[in-house]
Amino acid sequence: MELETFLHDLHYDVDKTKPPGWEIDWNDKPLPYKLYRGVPTVTLAAEIPLVLPANRPLAGAAAREYPGAGSGANTLRKPGPPDLRTIGHFLWYAYGLAQVSDSILATMGPGQDVFRMQRRFAPSGGGLYPNELYVYLNIGELPEGVYHYDTAHHRLALLREGRFDGYIARALGNSCDVGRCFGVAFVSSMFWKNFFKYNHFSYRLQALDAGAMMGQLLESAKRFGWEAGVHYRFLDRAVNRLLGLSGQEESVYAVIPLSAESADVWFAGMARQPPGAITAERLCSELPAIQHDQYVRSKRIKPYPLLNRMNEASMLESLESLGPVGLPWMEAGGSSGRRTAAGERYRLPVTERLEYDFASACRQRYSPDADFVLGSLEPERLAALLREATESFVYRNDLDGFMEPSAPRAPRVGLYGILHQVEGIPDGSYRYDSAECALLRLRPGDLRLWVQEGMPAHNVNVLQVPLVLHVAGDRRHYLPALGYRGYRIQQMEAGMLTQRVLLSAAALGLNGHPLLGYDARLCDELYRLPEQRLASLIQIPVGWTRPSPRLAGALHG
Repeated sequence: MELETFLHDLHYDVDKTKPPGWEIDWNDKPLPYKLYRGVPTVTLAAEIPLVLPANRPLAGAAAREYPGAGSGANTLRKPGPPDLRTIGHFLWYAYGLAQVSDSILATMGPGQDVFRMQRRFAPSGGGLYPNELYVYLNIGELPEGVYHYDTAHHRLALLREGRFDGYIARALGNSCDVGRCFGVAFVSSMFWKNFFKYNHFSYRLQALDAGAMMGQLLESAKRFGWEAGVHYRFLDRAVNRLLGLSGQEESVYAVIPLSAESADVWFAGMARQPPGAITAERLCSELPAIQHDQYVRSKRIKPYPLLNRMNEASMLESLESLGPVGLPWMEAGGSSGRRTAAGERYRLPVTERLEYDFASACRQRYSPDADFVLGSLEPERLAALLREATESFVYRNDLDGFMEPSAPRAPRVGLYGILHQVEGIPDGSYRYDSAECALLRLRPGDLRLWVQEGMPAHNVNVLQVPLVLHVAGDRRHYLPALGYRGYRIQQMEAGMLTQRVLLSAAALGLNGHPLLGYDARLCDELYRLPEQRLASLIQIPVGWTRPSPRLAGALHG
């Protein structure tokens, strides 16, 4: 299959991504987390802080006491280099096991056991969590080196000991002064962990799930008072070699340096090498290969050659230039010159950025199925949701030429929505204009039934929600500018924005359920996206919920 055809099928002909007669072997499913065996481990503190207020970033030894947490005070603590205890808190909020829940699903028959899920704060398709989190740490309390975050045991597993500041900096094209960072996070995708269920459709899920986890990680870093920057362009084989990954079973998708210093002095702070001076082959020759024993539980791992082809086609072998990438913008009148069809514009109420307890919002967030209840939505709450989701999504990255997050720019992915019973705003489909804090109506009328009919599973009753959001982006998935790497970058950004929507909704007493089971062609037409050269990437019903019929227990000390 041609790779561009495969990407098209992932969105518009999903049935073609699974072979006829595909059956899921539930008895041989992998674990939702990776386990290393026979390597040194460091147990992290289990006494997790249960309050992370909006205006009091916490870091270092001062984080142990959390004075005044939740008081609403606006005094900011100047963060310092973190200790191991704080690193453990951060990793737990970013990707730790947060809750075990038991549910009885409507599809279960007599005698079937309860459905058990080990939840984390970021959502994942089917609760399979195909991504893994690694960290390079230099904090003085433990040996310098590369660690895997063992989610199952809340501990660090040492994979390679040593100081690798220069190696990582060169793998990033010398666009980051790694020596000024206390750590670097690596987000990978482990292909088998959701291929066993979704077959080749897992390629889309892996990048979206990675983005959701990255969104959670970046928001967690803010609450601990740290600065972060996302690198999408790096030498894949060199980074995989550092972590001991083959690239055939698992590969790194994003690299995220973390620092207690201002990003002005370390993000893009080093002089870049001349074009072509840094290659993956050269860097790999500097490190011996490592291979560790790992346990995934599956006895028979089926091949996934198409996923390997996509991963190989997305890899960078050299870094000739890391300047800003000219990509299509979302906003009308942006660099693409794109315009939406004329329609009525509704200005939303002016609201302040939300100040909320991040830890509480994380605990309240879940993905409702039959738990939505019909209710109207005030325009002030809608405005606060859309503003917080889009403004918290702004972040430093290597695609924007390392600009300040506050620098004016147009987003590469944006929000569209189907509205129903929003006070003062007629039903219809809308585009959210984040620059003007306004909604542009594209089609009038109650369109919920159209959306419901486009959902093959019908696991969520869209008729019960006042808001169905869609994240949309460039229809070509940045292929002209970034090649096949552009597709996974776009999906990661869609996942990052999705997580901001979910956290903002939870902070406002609402909840949302990210879905890929929807008719993308239908939704594209509801927003007139084809004429804007855009495509819908994920669907998020958002609304009020009743208590979920499940037994849940938190996992923290």
